[in-house]
Amino acid sequence: MATRDPETARPPAAASTGSTGSTIPPARMALLFTVMLVTAAGNTAMQSVMPSIGTALGVADVWISLAYSWSALLWVVCAPYWARRSDRRGRKAMMALGLLGFIVSFLLCGAALWAGLAGWMSALWTLIAFAAARSLYGGFGSAAPPAVQAYVASRTPRSQRTQALSLIASSFGLGTVIGPALAPLMVLPFLGIGLTGPFLCFGLIGLAALVVLRLRLPNDEPQFAARGLAAPYSAPSGAPSDPASALEPEEGAPPHLSWRDPRLAPWVFAGFFGGHAQAMVLGITGFLVLDRLGLRATPAEGAGPVGLVLMSGAIATLLAQWGLIPRFDLGPRAATLWGIATAALGTLVLGIAGDLHLIALGYAIASLGFGLFRPGTTAGTSLAVTRAEQGQASGIVASLAGASYIYAPALGVWLYGHSDWLGFGLIIALCAVVLGHGWFALQADRELTRERR
Repeated sequence: MATRDPETARPPAAASTGSTGSTIPPARMALLFTVMLVTAAGNTAMQSVMPSIGTALGVADVWISLAYSWSALLWVVCAPYWARRSDRRGRKAMMALGLLGFIVSFLLCGAALWAGLAGWMSALWTLIAFAAARSLYGGFGSAAPPAVQAYVASRTPRSQRTQALSLIASSFGLGTVIGPALAPLMVLPFLGIGLTGPFLCFGLIGLAALVVLRLRLPNDEPQFAARGLAAPYSAPSGAPSDPASALEPEEGAPPHLSWRDPRLAPWVFAGFFGGHAQAMVLGITGFLVLDRLGLRATPAEGAGPVGLVLMSGAIATLLAQWGLIPRFDLGPRAATLWGIATAALGTLVLGIAGDLHLIALGYAIASLGFGLFRPGTTAGTSLAVTRAEQGQASGIVASLAGASYIYAPALGVWLYGHSDWLGFGLIIALCAVVLGHGWFALQADRELTRERR
């Protein structure tokens, strides 16, 4: 028997305008949060062990960073496609596809690295196999984040959009606490699994999340095609359904949304260059810990300190997204500008840090800044367009996030390898550019959050 969705109890006008408040039940919001949490935790767990794996394989730092590039490029290309497809096939289907891509990619990545560490493959072929397996995450894992964002944005009033998207973004922050915390515990000493343990464990956790998603989130396949001319889509017999999409007015599919759209251009600029700064910080930090703590000769001991630093940053991110944004009711422009300025300060501290305490402090300050910046640009992009364009806007946000990881981490590590201040100087310069441009170009919060029909 299909479950009744709470949204059907409201009048259609409330469903379409969102003027009556948030329409997402807490249990469903928790499920969406979990989908994002699992992938975030898995990826940060991977990032906490990859510097040690690369050192154990005898691979230069920059090649470890470049191993992610193909996956990031696929993410940029595929995320907008999956976002548009979620408008036609429903958000739930794309979330499930994204989780499946994450699961398969993680298991294959772990298998490739295990074979390399066991001496069954050379370091070169190990990295090639890892990059190929990682590309499944870029190609298919990119379906989930824009679907979750579009699901939340299209069901949340404009005045609450920044807080709602900040809550979803905080799943990444919590994931970056859980991932590094669990990664050392998942370095399994039996069967030669060792440093590849986090890949196996998070693959299985992702499988559990996929099962819960399929069972607990109502189906939301559109009741009718975009122009209302074709036969309705049918949901599987006996499955829960979400008829909210039937309440939306059928006005035809919105036009294709371009990155160069004047409404989006300032937010795209900020998201692109600020995202590159964040990616460089994340790319450098693991190697910085190994260098400044003298752990290059004992890479297996590096997972713990790297994990502690990443955890400090994740806790600061949660402070920004669970504390500062709702406490001070920060709008998109304020969160973006305050965030990027704070990130620049944290990067400066990180650059001069010489011990674990100061490294963790610098990374935490930078992460606090990016924890404000990311929800700010995400909410600004969402609020700049209409409700019907939320799917495409979420695809652009996800694509921007992927673009930041095509070459920025490798570039940061390469510059850091030549001179600490080349890497950190470029990051601070990018933050300054975003701050200066945003000060004049970003729309005022009062105008962005005003309710519109």
